[in-house]
Amino acid sequence: MRWGFRAVGIPRGAGVAAAREWRNAPATPYPRVGSVRDAPDSLSSMTTLPRGAAAPSARAVRRRRAVATAGAVSAGLLVLSACDKPTAISTLTVGSSSVSSEATCGGRGEALKAADVTKCLQDKGVEEISVDPDETVRFGVDPEIADKGWTILMNGQPLTDPSTKTYRTIPGSVFFNAQYGAQGDSTLVSVKEGESNATGLWSFRLKKDA
Repeated sequence: MRWGFRAVGIPRGAGVAAAREWRNAPATPYPRVGSVRDAPDSLSSMTTLPRGAAAPSARAVRRRRAVATAGAVSAGLLVLSACDKPTAISTLTVGSSSVSSEATCGGRGEALKAADVTKCLQDKGVEEISVDPDETVRFGVDPEIADKGWTILMNGQPLTDPSTKTYRTIPGSVFFNAQYGAQGDSTLVSVKEGESNATGLWSFRLKKDA
């Protein structure tokens, strides 16, 4: 039994010369699948957008957001700097103990209304300190307060004349003496800034330490 082979694409009976001619024929070029050159016009047009063309728009949006955020933060800091700036300090010292406080109200250079002063003198959340009547109570204020003149109030009433010094002393017994307006074993004392109109109050409560 003999096996025979037939060249693909060569007509039956064409002979050896025809087979040689077929093998030596140049290959027919075929277009590449998916080539942009052979793609439809609609597909080719989709590839004309330069790479990264959309990126600048996204970056611009991020920059605008960053600028807006920075502006909001700056505005917030301005509000905080105006409202939360610390006021001058007033200090009371009795023996080895002392308490200090920023202004209970005011303390920013603007005159307080009478109604605001009355309300401020009723504030319960003030610093407290125990006082032995035999001790001396020392009042100290920042120069900012002293320059405007200040007065010591006892239960809302003037106890001293205005002064421009930064330091004053009062016997502890005075703050529990009915002759000076004391009422029981607890007395409210205040530093009033301003010789005529009050521009700030620094209040403390003195507790009798018998």
